[in-house]
Amino acid sequence: MKKLSVLLTAFIALALATSFVFADERSENAQENQTMSNKIVQTAGRDNLGSFAPEFAHFNDDVLFGENWNNQDIPLKTRCIVTVVALMSQGIADSSMKHHLQNAKNAGVTKEEIAAVITHTAFYAGWPKAWATFNLAKEVWDEDAPALTEKDKYAKTIFFPIGEPNTAYSKYFIGQSYLAPVSTQQVRVVNVTFEPKCRNNWHIHHAATGGGQILIAVGGRGYYQEWDKAPVELKPGDVVNIPANTKHWHGAAPDSWFSHLAIEVDGTDVSNEWLEPVTDAEYSAACSPTNNN
Repeated sequence: MKKLSVLLTAFIALALATSFVFADERSENAQENQTMSNKIVQTAGRDNLGSFAPEFAHFNDDVLFGENWNNQDIPLKTRCIVTVVALMSQGIADSSMKHHLQNAKNAGVTKEEIAAVITHTAFYAGWPKAWATFNLAKEVWDEDAPALTEKDKYAKTIFFPIGEPNTAYSKYFIGQSYLAPVSTQQVRVVNVTFEPKCRNNWHIHHAATGGGQILIAVGGRGYYQEWDKAPVELKPGDVVNIPANTKHWHGAAPDSWFSHLAIEVDGTDVSNEWLEPVTDAEYSAACSPTNNN
């Protein structure tokens, strides 16, 4: 019986040891499968520089991200943190930093952890660099912030405010427009913003002498057209001098918001006459690529 007990004990020990070996193998296989399914694939190099600098594109996509980023010697989360620290130390606060901050978040870096990482690095890399990195990190980790509307996204691209809905003159516009007074003294200047497809009616700035209007495009893309003349495409920096007593309209392109400063030119007996709406046919013809100047 004693021998049988010893043999039974040895058999159980061997079975347990074998099960642990198989469990370890299964664990390693699971980790390998997970690693393969989460493999980082990068194509930015070839997408942007494939024909211009194919060797650089190869190093970027296949070596830096293909081999280095998929190396398992350090965890992906740690690798993301190291990358953020390296970029911050160089003062890089552009879209590439935001991309790597998003990578860090996706790899499991919490808001508290990234704040601690940036704060710690600030003592060695510099306080201004920390501020710049925090501004990007807040955007990436701000889960509670509501999604930006198209208006909010566009507002970030222009220097002047969009202002409030143009309710006072809405009956003279097709679509939604906004007004933001820029100067109310000496010379009145207003930033007028049009949503895509929005345009005002044909109208005339009357004056006995002087008068008229000046438009300075400051955001997006739009159009200006005088009666019986070809339309003019407007982009930021373009200026239109509208003579008094000239029938015209202006507004946004079909696929873009548009903003311009409107400056009223002093004159005598000045008045504004609103006329008929710009029809869909007139608008489509003006926005046709064959008419773009």
